[in-house]
Amino acid sequence: MWLIGIGMFFDGFDIYVAATVLGATLKSGFSTMHQNAEFISVTFVGMMLGAFLTGFLGDRYGRRFTYQANLAIFGLASIAAAFAPSMLILILLRFVMGVGLGAENVVGYATMTEFVPPQTRGKWLGWISVFVVSGSPVTALLGRLIIPHFGWRIMFILGGLGAMVVWYLRKALPESPRWLESVGRTEEADAILRAVELETSLHHTPPPPAAAPPVAHSRGLSSLLSPVLLPRMIVGATTLIVVNTLVFGFVTWLPTFFVQQGRSIVSSLGYSLVISLGAPLGSALGALTADSWGRKPSIIGASVLSIAIGAVYPFIKDPTTLQVVGFLLMIPIYVLVTLLFAVYIPELFPTEVRMRASGICNTFGRGATILTPFIVVSLFRSYGVGGVVGFLIGLLFVQIFVVLLFGVEPRKRRLEEIEPGVPASG
Repeated sequence: MWLIGIGMFFDGFDIYVAATVLGATLKSGFSTMHQNAEFISVTFVGMMLGAFLTGFLGDRYGRRFTYQANLAIFGLASIAAAFAPSMLILILLRFVMGVGLGAENVVGYATMTEFVPPQTRGKWLGWISVFVVSGSPVTALLGRLIIPHFGWRIMFILGGLGAMVVWYLRKALPESPRWLESVGRTEEADAILRAVELETSLHHTPPPPAAAPPVAHSRGLSSLLSPVLLPRMIVGATTLIVVNTLVFGFVTWLPTFFVQQGRSIVSSLGYSLVISLGAPLGSALGALTADSWGRKPSIIGASVLSIAIGAVYPFIKDPTTLQVVGFLLMIPIYVLVTLLFAVYIPELFPTEVRMRASGICNTFGRGATILTPFIVVSLFRSYGVGGVVGFLIGLLFVQIFVVLLFGVEPRKRRLEEIEPGVPASG
């Protein structure tokens, strides 16, 4: 958990660095609003490509290979971004970073999903998400402390160097035994499990082996269109479109909104820091409620809360109240981030196609938000923050409907029990 989680913390750091860096590049004249939108959009293009490719690579070559490759990609590209001579070069390097960032989100959660027991799977995966979203307040804090004095470039150096340190430490992580078994490498899978049993038997009595799954799942892409998996693909794609738009159509734009409303870069970063503190709290709540309340009730409840608080946010003028309500809005948004990115989507698919299915769902989520920055700029210029929030509320209603109609409840069920009817051919 620590090695995957810390690697994903730097993934989150590099994702959220846009929120602090773009406000500074805009204020200094290094970029324009349109270039900032391009920066965010190419991030999604890269993340979309990374999520798609890592799904196929992870199912073909293993989880370990893919999570090391993508960490190196975004770490090295982040360091290079610190030396970009122009906004155009920075945008191009951001695309490369995006490839690694999109891959890390898919493979990190999928790998952890395959290691943890069903009774506490939501908690463990939720804590991984806490690592990721902790990148938001940490980035905001460092941005407030560093950017006014040393400029924005050092933010990329910090994220890149951190990623490369974790890349070295993660070389010792084992491969997923579930994946090894799915490709016929049963002796290697058994050796890892024996080592796990030896370690845990010092403190606990291992449970008896679980029965083999009744159906051999297909490795073919056509299985994703089966009557069992297609509704799950619809849920996965829809919910990730919504949650990506919440984060990258609202959260990452907060400093830019504040600057455009006439506040200084220092006060804008300060507001963003206070509001962003709701992110790890929301993720922690998602981790604590996923196993006790269940996935579907938590997703629907957090969606309703986001709608209720979001409907009030645009009408607040007082700076202190704005920060408080913004902080409260972050909590249900990041409950959704944890439940959807970390817990729910990887659970929905069998090991043989888990990363491809998760990667394709993430591809839809990232791909749909390529246009989001331009929609946000247009809505903000025409209607202010209220136009942006209204757009997001509409998406949340769609999410509630889809989860109610097609969602399944994986709470405390073994991964092999969630898809009992997947056909063996495809």
